[in-house]
Amino acid sequence: MNADFLAVLEFWEREKGISRDVLVSAVQEALLSAAKKAVGPARELRVEIDPKSGDIRAFAKLVVADRVISKHDQISVFDSRRVKPDAQVGDEIEVEVTPTGFGRIASQYAKQALMQQIRRAEKALIFTEFKDRVGDIISGTVRRFDRSDVLVDLGKYEALLPNKERVPTEEYQVGERIRCYVKAVEQGPHGPEIILSRADPRFVVKLFQLEVSEINDGTIEIKGIAREPGFRTKLAVWTRDEKVDPVGACVGLRGQRVKNIVRELNNEKVDIIRWDPNVRNFITNALSPAKLKMFEIDDASKRAKIIVSEDQLSLAIGKRGQNARLTSKLTGWQVDIEAEVVVTKGFEEKVAEAVESLAAIPGISRENADALVHAGLTRLEDLLQADTSDLADIPQVGEQADAVMEAARAEAERRKIQLGGDAAAA
Repeated sequence: MNADFLAVLEFWEREKGISRDVLVSAVQEALLSAAKKAVGPARELRVEIDPKSGDIRAFAKLVVADRVISKHDQISVFDSRRVKPDAQVGDEIEVEVTPTGFGRIASQYAKQALMQQIRRAEKALIFTEFKDRVGDIISGTVRRFDRSDVLVDLGKYEALLPNKERVPTEEYQVGERIRCYVKAVEQGPHGPEIILSRADPRFVVKLFQLEVSEINDGTIEIKGIAREPGFRTKLAVWTRDEKVDPVGACVGLRGQRVKNIVRELNNEKVDIIRWDPNVRNFITNALSPAKLKMFEIDDASKRAKIIVSEDQLSLAIGKRGQNARLTSKLTGWQVDIEAEVVVTKGFEEKVAEAVESLAAIPGISRENADALVHAGLTRLEDLLQADTSDLADIPQVGEQADAVMEAARAEAERRKIQLGGDAAAA
């Protein structure tokens, strides 16, 4: 048992980095419980393990007495002087009380205690090592699945990639190597747990920090991010340095930087947007390449209503509303996108507008205008091209044909003079 015990201590010390003293201490506690059962209620019982030889011995403090009434608490003068030659009645001496066959009982307790202590120590090491690594990206191997959660082997430790932190479009295979974001180190019901994520937006932020040196050194600042894992991400970037193009720097030469990130994200689409303090410009950039026609901004409720032409609506909203939804998340404004309402005028409206236009000419009455429009002369140009005799044949114009024609010519001259004046002023 002793050789096995020492081998186990060496194995766990080497493999898990757990101090042998910590393991020995844990086993001693367990062996004390075993000794109490094997020896009985001895006074101040303790167990000692030789860390070199692995020998296990039990000791108790007994009081020297002339007459032994309780063997668990007292020792005779004769027996005590075998241990301590000058022992006197009333002295307290420590005596070895290791029972026969104690090794077998101790072995059972030692193994249980050792495994419990290893689990505790391992979890304590997890917390110590990883508490400062939250926010880092680490690599691991898919070890196994627990329902839809993924257990990832990090070498010495095991981490959890919960189902809610998985990307819905990704499938993992046992033995596959994956990179994850360390989201948290939590104290779970069974001790500390390393929680990983591939769906967290901060995973994308960290990838950009690793890939784009200008972000890492603070030249470019990430102002916001909105993500639908597996489908699309919008990232808003900004810089104080006017010489630096923040979008171009993130994209990289021939798009190499963003391609590396997209490859890691399994071809998730990534939109890099220039941040702007003006919300109109920011929203316009976020919805690009869609062309926006009109804005209605409500600062109080942080709501923006955007009008686009019919052919731009699907581009602005995106597939299943994704573009508009991510723009809202990114900007912090509720973005409502609507198509422009194009009013098609009916025949009656066109006739009424033509009548109003002719009736506005001095010298032409509404009755004259109505008759002219219904005769097909809807514009001033039409009147000028007609003959006076043609106008005279129109009912409700008749004898007023000359006056109507004169009025039309006067209006044309007036407009010509006005146009010339405007051109000269310009």
